[in-house]
Amino acid sequence: MIEKMDLASQVCNGAALRKASRRVTQLYDSVLAPCGLGVAQRVLMVHISRLKKPTISELARDLALDRSTLGRNLKLLERDRYIELVRDEQDARNKRVLLTRDGQAKLQHSDLLWCKAQSQFELAYGKKRAAELRTAMAELFSDTFWNTFEQARRSV
Repeated sequence: MIEKMDLASQVCNGAALRKASRRVTQLYDSVLAPCGLGVAQRVLMVHISRLKKPTISELARDLALDRSTLGRNLKLLERDRYIELVRDEQDARNKRVLLTRDGQAKLQHSDLLWCKAQSQFELAYGKKRAAELRTAMAELFSDTFWNTFEQARRSV
C-alpha cells in the first residue's frame, strides 16, 4: 500500500530523492547491522576495493562526493583500521586509500548480509522495478546529466 506523500515530496525532486535515500539506507543498515557496517561504509569499502588503491580525489570522483565529506567518512574507517591512507609514490602531495586485511575481512563478512538486503529490497519493490530504478539513478549521477542540468540552469 502506498502512503500519501507529503507535499514536499510531491513537488520537489530533491526532497523525494533524499527521503527515499534515507529510507533505503535505514533498510540496508538494519540488515547489515550484525557485521557492524552501515551501507555508507560498505559502499566506500567496495569502491576502494574495486578501484585498487585510489587517490582520495579518484575515490571522491567515483562516489560523486566532495573531498571534505569523503574525508570525514574515511576517518571512521581509518579509526576502525579498515583502511589505511598512504602517500602516493608518484606524487607525495596525494594520498592513496587501501583496504587493510581487517577491512578486506569485514567487507567479505558483509557480503552475505548485503545480498540478503538486496534480495529483500527486490522482493518488496520488484526485481524489474529495482533494475529500472538503478538505471534511472545511474543517469541522475552521470556527468551527462550534471552537464545537462547546468545548461538548463544557465538558460532559466
